[in-house]
Amino acid sequence: MTAKNPSGPRCAAFVGSYLSGKTSLVEAMLAASGAIPRKGTIKEGNTIGDSAPEARARTMSTELNVAAMTYLDEEWTLLDCPGSIELAQEALNALMVSDIAVIVVEPLVERAIAVAPLFKFLDDQAIPHMVFINKMDHAQADLRSVMEALQSVSDRPLVLRQVPIVDGDETTGYVDLVSERAYEYRPGDASKLVAIPEDEQDDEQIARQEMLESLADFDDSLLEALLEDTVPPTDEIYQHLTENLRADRIVPVFLGAAERDHGVRRLLKALRHETAEASSRAEALGIDPSESEAAATVFKTYHMAHTGKLSVARVWRGTVSDGDTMNGERISGMHRLMGHKQNKEAKAGAGAVVALGRMDEIKTGDILTPSGKAPEDAMPWPDPLPPVYAVAVHAGSRDDEVKMAGALTRLMEEDPSITLDHSAETREMVLWGQGEVQLLIAADKLKNRFNLNVTTSRPRVPYKETIKKPVSQHARHKKQSGGHGQFGDVHVDIKPLPRGSGFAFDQTISGGAVPRQYIPSVEAGVRDYLGRGPLGFQVVDVAVTLTDGQYHAVDSSDMAFKTAGRMAMSEGMPKCGPVLLEPILQVKVRTPREYTANIQRLLSGRRGQILGYEPKDGWKGWDEVTAYLPQSEMFDMIVDLRSLTQGVGTFDWQFDHLQELQGRLADDIVAAQAAA
Repeated sequence: MTAKNPSGPRCAAFVGSYLSGKTSLVEAMLAASGAIPRKGTIKEGNTIGDSAPEARARTMSTELNVAAMTYLDEEWTLLDCPGSIELAQEALNALMVSDIAVIVVEPLVERAIAVAPLFKFLDDQAIPHMVFINKMDHAQADLRSVMEALQSVSDRPLVLRQVPIVDGDETTGYVDLVSERAYEYRPGDASKLVAIPEDEQDDEQIARQEMLESLADFDDSLLEALLEDTVPPTDEIYQHLTENLRADRIVPVFLGAAERDHGVRRLLKALRHETAEASSRAEALGIDPSESEAAATVFKTYHMAHTGKLSVARVWRGTVSDGDTMNGERISGMHRLMGHKQNKEAKAGAGAVVALGRMDEIKTGDILTPSGKAPEDAMPWPDPLPPVYAVAVHAGSRDDEVKMAGALTRLMEEDPSITLDHSAETREMVLWGQGEVQLLIAADKLKNRFNLNVTTSRPRVPYKETIKKPVSQHARHKKQSGGHGQFGDVHVDIKPLPRGSGFAFDQTISGGAVPRQYIPSVEAGVRDYLGRGPLGFQVVDVAVTLTDGQYHAVDSSDMAFKTAGRMAMSEGMPKCGPVLLEPILQVKVRTPREYTANIQRLLSGRRGQILGYEPKDGWKGWDEVTAYLPQSEMFDMIVDLRSLTQGVGTFDWQFDHLQELQGRLADDIVAAQAAA
């Protein structure tokens, strides 16, 4: 069966770990296609992608960058995704709308595990993908070992498409395993056709046979030909490669060195000939490309200083024009992006990626249609990554607090893996995300874009306190200052409740000792005290019963009895054996199996209680370790976890229970609270 020749614009996402060279590769491809006059460099801070001040300050990609190019009369959008694991949400959103992904890796065996989550996501979402082994300009790399390491983290078979030509310590070219032609690299220009070196011929034949055997696993006729020692025609091999890539059955592997332009044009040609058109990805997302109503998916939101909100969308069908109304929002400006540079467009057809202006109510993941109705079978947008790190954020002045809330809302629209929690217990504004770098970048954006100076600190832990023994307490509030005075007299029983019970109030008043209308005021005074107990924290798991009291016909009032209720608690609670309670989380840590023992030691060292571990469902070679962990120990755990797992370990968490804490640690916490 012949693969359909692609038509219309296509989209490729470039993903990989930090320092793998994605931005350099994208820059080289843009230069090779003529989209830019010359390559920029990360070091000089003049690449198309990394124009944001936060990126230049860190010499790394800090957000998704979109670049348009035309290669051999075909339109492409390249999505350069940040490599930091803390910015992974940017990559996952971009991959959802891409026809193909290029995983850029270094030729280092120990770094292969770093791209395991990317392979898993791509396999789960059935997104065709290639691998580009970058930085192959030096001969130290053991290609076979690198391939084996990468295969261990991919469920799909990796199919090597090239073998390097090595001259001393230098990689000078490659042999194409399909055409069996050799090429010598020429920086800044197309490679030169040369004869296959004699000392490379055996390696080339072995690698070519392995490639054909991988393809034969998906085609019986090809298997029969190989068994009969019949060599299939070159065109037929290309056809098998293309069909299996588009069906997400294989992962082709290409070689090169982006900074020296090695392998860049070969990768461009492979993308051009073997990537499916936009309709294939639309169908995978449950969007019928043949229907007449226009449809597009928003996969990135920007808030620009001068142009306002931009919703970057991939068009799947129909034509989207500037001024159209989609999902009830009018498009006010349409642009094709080249980094932060915006080129106006009047309309965009299927396959195009465009930025839509000032669609204020539209968010990342929305499917846009003129009717506002998403296709019935559309795949749900994946949930954002769960938060694993938090900081408390503080505005520089009171006037900035309202502005900061609005600015943070915009940043959360740009990166849905950032969330904001207004903690009533600690009275802090807590920003949650994927790590310290991500949240520091957010703070820099607040300064650079919104002129807000904010500070960050470690969030407070919402400790509680309770009591261990019951007490009966009498309190009287009596005040006379001319005219009506104040009088309220109460007797209360204070006793502990089982953990998790909260607070209970009751009364056993008889004979009208406390008039019925004043009983709610006593409860209000009791509740008012519970916000800060004798140790300085919110009181929980306590029952209070109003048993007796007295009133004055003239001087008693709601306020007097509320004050008396609070006094009874203030005087009685210190006698009840108050104890500190710390919040305990249930955490589930995902880790490659070879690191499981290290993770258990990490959790135990943070006062964690290991509950067990088991293979992670759907993750080949991964475990899930479950434990109880004090919330105070979670603050920077993700840092140690990533350090122990080549950056790929992560966890989910949820509050589980409160647990009594005693000893020096508890004393230090109470002392710190008293000094605050």
